[in-house]
Amino acid sequence: LQENLYVQKKNYREEKKRATKELLSTITDPSVIVMADWLKIRGTLKSWTKLWCVLKPGVLLIYKTHKNGQWVGTVLLNACELIERPSKKDGFCFKLFHPLEQSIWAVKGPKGEAVGSITQPLPSSHLIFRAASESDGRCWMDALELALKCSSLLKRTMIREGKEDMSTVATGGEHSINFYSLLRAHNIHGFQFNDSDHLKDPDLYSDKSDREGEQDHEESDPEGLEKSEESDSDTSERQDDSYIDLDPNEHLRETPYLEQSHEELGEAGEAAQTETVSEENKSLIWTLLKQVRPGMDLSKVVLPTFILEPRSFLDKLSDYYYHADFLSEAAIEENAYNRMKKVVKWYISGFYKKPKGLKKPYNPIIGETYRCMWLHQKTNSKTFYIAEQVSHHPPVSAFYVSNRKDGFCLSGSILAKSKFYGNSLSAILDGEARLTFLNRGEDYVMNMPYAHCKGILYGTMTLELGGQITIACEKTGYSAQLEFKLKPFLGSSDSVNQVSGKIKLGKEVLATLEGHWDSEIFINDKKTGTVDTFWNPTPDLRQSRLTRCTVPPEEQGDLESERLWQHVTRAINNKDQTEATNEKFLLEEVQRKSARERKAKCEEWIPALFEQDPVTGEWHYRYKQTFVRGKQGPQNTVCLCLVDAATFLVQSKKV
Repeated sequence: LQENLYVQKKNYREEKKRATKELLSTITDPSVIVMADWLKIRGTLKSWTKLWCVLKPGVLLIYKTHKNGQWVGTVLLNACELIERPSKKDGFCFKLFHPLEQSIWAVKGPKGEAVGSITQPLPSSHLIFRAASESDGRCWMDALELALKCSSLLKRTMIREGKEDMSTVATGGEHSINFYSLLRAHNIHGFQFNDSDHLKDPDLYSDKSDREGEQDHEESDPEGLEKSEESDSDTSERQDDSYIDLDPNEHLRETPYLEQSHEELGEAGEAAQTETVSEENKSLIWTLLKQVRPGMDLSKVVLPTFILEPRSFLDKLSDYYYHADFLSEAAIEENAYNRMKKVVKWYISGFYKKPKGLKKPYNPIIGETYRCMWLHQKTNSKTFYIAEQVSHHPPVSAFYVSNRKDGFCLSGSILAKSKFYGNSLSAILDGEARLTFLNRGEDYVMNMPYAHCKGILYGTMTLELGGQITIACEKTGYSAQLEFKLKPFLGSSDSVNQVSGKIKLGKEVLATLEGHWDSEIFINDKKTGTVDTFWNPTPDLRQSRLTRCTVPPEEQGDLESERLWQHVTRAINNKDQTEATNEKFLLEEVQRKSARERKAKCEEWIPALFEQDPVTGEWHYRYKQTFVRGKQGPQNTVCLCLVDAATFLVQSKKV
C-alpha cells in the first residue's frame, strides 16, 4: 500500500511538472501560434485601444506592438467563455469573460514580468474586442473556440509538430505551425470540389450593408446600455471543427442557386385536405389493400403513383423554413420567454403550406440528397438546408439547417412509419429536431405531429394532423406543449385543424394557445389576462415568406432529389400514371439491386453527409463547421473555406 502511495505521489509530481512545462513551452515557443493580429480592446474608461493579440493554446497574449516586446497582459482561457457582442458601429465585437466575474489575467508575463506595459486600464473579469470586419471577427471567434476547447491537445500537438512543420508568418520572420492541418478531421471524405476562378460569397462574411452610411468613429457605450445588451446572453455553442488541406492545384466553386419559380400553397380549412377518388383509382386502392392488414407497417408497400406529390420527402421537410426569419428574430431576443414564443411561432408556421388534396411525397432512395436555401432580406443572410436519406430499412432522413450569420442551426433525423387501420392510415414521423442558438448555447428539442388519413374505403378521403408535441429548452427551463387535434366524428368544419397548447416555465403555465394551425391562433397571457393574436397566415404574411433558392438540375449530382426523380415527376405532371409507375419501378429496382450486392459483400451503407453517434443514435452533419486550408496567396494569406450546409463559402484571411 505504501509503495502504491509512493508511486501515486511520484506520478502526481511529474504530472504537475509536465503541465507547467507544457504551458511555459506554449507561451515562450515562438513557433506555437494559433493566430495573431491587431484588435481594438475596450478599457474601463469606455475608450478603445489598438493592441497586438497573439493567440496560443490556452492563453491570449496582448502586446502594445507586433514585435512582442511590450507585454501588456496574458489572459488565461481555461476559465473564460466566449460570446458575440451586438454592436451598431463599425467592425465586429466579441467578448471573453469569466462567468463568475473572477479575474481572467495571469499574474506574470511570458518572461516573468510582474508589471505590464502602461496602457489604459483594462477590466479584470472580461475583455471586449473589436475586429476590423465581420470576417476577421468570426475568424477570431472560431480560433478562440478551438483554443478554449482543445488547449491541451493543441499544446502537445503543436509543440511536437513544431520542429517538423515550420512555416513563416507575415510578421518579421517568426515561425508558426500549420494549425489548420494539425486539426483536420480524419473522417472527411467523399466531397469533391469543382473548378472555378471565382471564389466569393457576398453575404456570409460581408458586413458592408450593416455599416453603410455610418461615420468612422469609435464606440463609447454607456454602462447601462452595455448591461442591457448582454443581460440574457450565454456562452457560445461548442461545435466540433474540422480542417482539411486543399490541393494547391484545386479550386473551390460556390454552389449556384436559382430562385424558385413556382410554389404551391394550399388554402386554409378542410377543403384543401380532401379528395374524391375516381373509380379507376379506387380499384387500385382495393388491390393495394388486399396486400395489407390492420396494424401493418406500410413502409415496404409499393404505393400507386396517383397519390404521390411530385417531390421527394427530403424536399417536403424543407417546408418548415420559409419563415426562418422568425428564428433570426429569436436569436437576438434577450428575453427567454419571448424567445420561446418566437420559436413556437416559427414551428407552427411550417404547416400551412400544403398540396391540394391528399398527396404523399416520394420515399427517398438511400443516399439521396436534397439542398436549398432561403434569402433573408432584412439581415442580408442565407439559411441553408441539406438532407440525406441515411437508411432505407428503416427509412431514416437526416437534415441540417444553418444560418451562421443570424446565429442559429438546426439538425435532426426522421424515421417515417405508416400504419394501416382499415379505413384509415397514419404516417408517423418518429424523431427529434434540435434547434441551437449559437451565441447562447441553448438547445430547443422538438418532435413532430403525425399525419392521419381517413376515408380510404368509404367516405371522403381526408388528411389531418394529430399528436402531442413538446418544445423544450433545458438551459432556460422554458417549454411549450402543443396538441394537434383530429376532427371529432360529429364535429363541424370549424373543428378541423384545431391546435391548443401552453407555454411553461418549469411547471408554471405562463400562457395558453388556442386556434387553428392553418389560420388564426390566440395566446392568453395568464399573468395579465390579455388575449392576442399569436399566429395568422394572412395574405400579407404569405407574401412575406422568404424566397427559396434551389440548385439547377444541371448542377446537381446523380443522387440529388430533383434530378433523381425527374422522369417520375415529368410523368405525374403530364398525368401519365403508367409512365410514372414504370419510371418509379426502375429507380426502386436499382436500389434493390444495390442492396443485394452490398449484402452479398457483407458491406454496410455509409452515408456521405451524415454520421451516427454510436451512443445516442443521433445523426450529425459531418461538415457543420469545416474549414479548408488552401495554398498561400498574396501577402501571406490562405483561403479558408467554410462548408456551411449546402454551399461552399470562401473568405481570404491573413494568418
